[in-house]
Amino acid sequence: MNTLTLILRLVHIIGGVLWVGGALLMNFFVAPSMRATGEAGKQFAGHFMGKTRFSTIMTASAVATVIAGLWLYGIDSQWFTSAWQSSGAGIGFGIGSVFGLVGLVTGFMNGGNNKKLAQLGAQVQGKPTPEQAAALGAIQKQQGWVVPVNTWSLILAVLLMATARYLVF
Repeated sequence: MNTLTLILRLVHIIGGVLWVGGALLMNFFVAPSMRATGEAGKQFAGHFMGKTRFSTIMTASAVATVIAGLWLYGIDSQWFTSAWQSSGAGIGFGIGSVFGLVGLVTGFMNGGNNKKLAQLGAQVQGKPTPEQAAALGAIQKQQGWVVPVNTWSLILAVLLMATARYLVF
């Protein structure tokens, strides 16, 4: 294994652990807790999304993971020209990468919605206006499908990446 491949694998694995771990922690525990705790949850969300570097770190780790993964796939497939792409490993990594890209896109959508919710929460004083309630409802409706798609695509990406070398198609 050469130095470039080693560095790319470390970036891909460490970035993926941070990205997927952070996303799953948010999707399974933090966001439901924020919703369940009412006003305190809104205050926490406003601080968490507006004052910490969580979104920046998640974005950086996700993008680094995808770039390193694409580069690794390119190296393994001799830049998309080898028969390796038709092997179990090639197919497994390829399908896993599609799920990872879906996770990236829905993660961007999720992050954007969380920022909108934090901004909206900062504007609402007491009961939301009809316009604010409509905006809140639209964001929540989109989150109703974005979060599960994000969660399951990242889980499937990890499962395929972890097992691709052992797959037989």
